[in-house]
Amino acid sequence: MEIGIPNDLADLNRLRAALDASCVVGTWAWDHVRGVVTYDEGAARVLTGNPELADREIKGPIALALVHPTDMTWLMEHMLRAVQVGGLVLAEYRVFRRDGTVRWLLSRGRTYHDEAGRPERSHGILIDITDMRDGGERYVLGTTPAYPDPLMQAADMALSLKNVLGPEPAPEVIEAANLLLFRLGCAIARATDQQLQ
Repeated sequence: MEIGIPNDLADLNRLRAALDASCVVGTWAWDHVRGVVTYDEGAARVLTGNPELADREIKGPIALALVHPTDMTWLMEHMLRAVQVGGLVLAEYRVFRRDGTVRWLLSRGRTYHDEAGRPERSHGILIDITDMRDGGERYVLGTTPAYPDPLMQAADMALSLKNVLGPEPAPEVIEAANLLLFRLGCAIARATDQQLQ
């Protein structure tokens, strides 16, 4: 079976299901030469509040009408810098929904330059990451607890603390850090001995 552009309804349904499972809520295209952006229906809905603007060229503030005001300034500055640099573009920002709730989006795309190095176009997707940011249910494969033992975690944190203190901390601070490391080491040794018995 050749992999390519979906050519029947079953392929399109599988593609839509995969996008939904990935929390992809829309796609966008930005023509830098003409200064217009084009959204699919999902992106038009979450960024403008009007899905009827899908597949139309949009200019100006309406293109980002639902972006949280607090995020708007830095988002525009970030996007303009990213466009000049080219390559991968990533931005996390908030948008309002019609019901007043706030959602988090991750915009992931790529900017392409012409032969003279001028920004030509950018394309990307929008992913709703609200559940990830708000601690929603998830299970990540390949991620095991970094510290099965809280004492080991505490020892690593104590070492990090000592490193953060820098080369010339107050003597009493160094003494306290060393004492903490010593006590943690003793507790780890006792726990290891008990496991071996």
